[in-house]
Amino acid sequence: MHEGHVIKIGGSLFDIAGDIIRDIISSGIPVIVVPGGGPFIDLAARCGIGDDESHWMAIAGMEQYGWYLSSFGIPTVDRLELQKNQAVLLPYRILREEDPLPHSWDVTSDTIAAWIAWRLRMDLVLLKSVDGIYTEGGLAPCVKAPVLSRETDPCLIPFVLGHDIPTYLINGRKKERLLAFLRGEEVSGTVIGTTF
Repeated sequence: MHEGHVIKIGGSLFDIAGDIIRDIISSGIPVIVVPGGGPFIDLAARCGIGDDESHWMAIAGMEQYGWYLSSFGIPTVDRLELQKNQAVLLPYRILREEDPLPHSWDVTSDTIAAWIAWRLRMDLVLLKSVDGIYTEGGLAPCVKAPVLSRETDPCLIPFVLGHDIPTYLINGRKKERLLAFLRGEEVSGTVIGTTF
C-alpha cells in the first residue's frame, strides 16, 4: 500500500464539509478526497430514467460536490495518479474513460471510492454520518464477510473484500475521530476486511 489515504466524504456531511477539509489540510498527510453525492445527485435518483443515464448523472453530481469541497482549499485533479500532497478527485473523466463498474444504484460513490483506492493501491476511509456498519449484534467493529448493510451501497463490501482494500468506516460528524485517525491512532468505527 502507498502512503496516504483515499478519503470519501459522504454527501450527508455536506453541512460540515468545510471543517472536514480544513482538518485534512491541517494533518499534512497525502490524501485523495473522493466526493460523495448528497444534494448533487438527488435529482438523478428522482428522474426515473435508465440506468446508464442516471449513472452518469450521479457521477456528474459527485463532480459538482468535488468542486464544492475544493473551494475549502484543496486543489482538484481529474487523473488517477498518486499525489505527494492533497487533492480532490473529480471522477467523471476517469470513469467515462475506463467505465469499470456496473451502471446501477447498487454502485454509489462508496464503491467508486473503493475502486479508486484499489487502482492507487491505497487504503480507503469512508466518512459518513454513522458510527460504522450495524449488524444484528449492533455496531460491528470488523466485517470480514459480506453482510447486508444500510450504511453502504450493496456492492461495496464484496468489492473491498474481493480486492483486499484496507477500509475503515468512521463517523465524520465526530471531529475527534478523523483527527485521531489521521494521527495514526485507533478510533471507533468499522474495519472492512484487511486491518490497517
